[in-house]
Amino acid sequence: MAVITFLGAGSVVFTRELLADILSFAELRDVTLSLHDIDPGRLATAEAIARRTAEQLGASPKIRTSLDRRTSLGGATYVINAIQVGMYAATVHDFEIPARYGLRQTIGDTLGVGGIFRALRTFPVLKGIAEDMREICPDAWLLNYTNPMAMNIGYLAAVAPELKAVGLCHSVYWTVRGLCEVIGVPFDAVSYRAAGLNHQAWLMHWTRDGEDLYPLLDAAIAKDPELRRRVRVDMYRSLGYYPTETSEHSSEYVPWYLHHDEEVARLRIPVGDYLRISRENVEEYERVRDGLKAGEPLPIDRDATEYAPQVIHSIETGTMRRIHANVRNTGLVTNLPRDYAVEVPCVVDEQGVRPEYVGDLPIQCAALNRSFASVGELTVKAAVTGDPRLVRLAAQVDPNAAATLTVDAIWALCDELTAAHGELIADELRVPVRR
Repeated sequence: MAVITFLGAGSVVFTRELLADILSFAELRDVTLSLHDIDPGRLATAEAIARRTAEQLGASPKIRTSLDRRTSLGGATYVINAIQVGMYAATVHDFEIPARYGLRQTIGDTLGVGGIFRALRTFPVLKGIAEDMREICPDAWLLNYTNPMAMNIGYLAAVAPELKAVGLCHSVYWTVRGLCEVIGVPFDAVSYRAAGLNHQAWLMHWTRDGEDLYPLLDAAIAKDPELRRRVRVDMYRSLGYYPTETSEHSSEYVPWYLHHDEEVARLRIPVGDYLRISRENVEEYERVRDGLKAGEPLPIDRDATEYAPQVIHSIETGTMRRIHANVRNTGLVTNLPRDYAVEVPCVVDEQGVRPEYVGDLPIQCAALNRSFASVGELTVKAAVTGDPRLVRLAAQVDPNAAATLTVDAIWALCDELTAAHGELIADELRVPVRR
């Protein structure tokens, strides 16, 4: 029976959702769950969640825990990565320091200086995970949820191309569900296909019984002025394809919005919102922990919508599914950088996760994706080569930073963030550099 290792199991809300979905499948009710976290308190809470979830669902998994990653990887068939290096304190640095320079961010976990430095904190741990998996469980599937997704999958493609690494994100799924609600068409009745980069893919195909549904969206937008106050709708109206991540996210991947006060107001952009979200995540962890200690029942959502449980179930049972996932670009999207990560449709069955060929994206979509990818490529190259200048250049070509700050300010900001994150950044990237 499958052994599923959770790295970063202390991300308790997320772990709770994954466990509920996994154990809701009849064929997975007696899997081995191997939980790992570097925080003993969070690991204990994760174990309590696993045992309570199994009890409430009537499942009988074998549950083991370890503070040692290598022990947790023993015998793994699947490795779910949900680590957050630096936790809330690092997120505060990623927002408060850029804000002093006048740089606005909303989420800061994917692109921009926040995404760059989250990646630089994560890469050393990813490298260790890859090295351990090569030795301990080389045939296991690495199912990554950790952001920045594209940078992390791009980095793994560079340092461990032999690993079966797949990045999982529900942005395409939830985008289509939301759009179906806008036009009043049941989600189960539609066919859809998207491609691009994680958090900036494009809805290329969206139909019901062969009917293109974009005209219905156009009509809804024309009738509702409040819809036109969304960043994604604004982007769609000029680009012709709907982007597959929230307006909060999308606003900081382009140079058009965040440094214009009037656009922030018009499009209701919640600057700095991820700090609130992160605080709420900490509070939710504390509520779950305290509730478990008090013997309260665990709220369980059995929708089985998360991708990792579906992937595991499909590989274990041969049940075919189609999902959108993030993989190395081996020529799948022909006008995006080869060997960097792309988000494409994939078939999942007993053979594993098999990405589908897309070809060229529309030229305007590829143009935006290439500027997005350039930031990630430079960040990955900085980590692989140990060149701290490339960190500054990654920030310098970032669309939001480039539209807001001078070059000198960008370099000074990178210096300050590097110092603030300290030993979480690889030694060679903490060497001072001058222009």
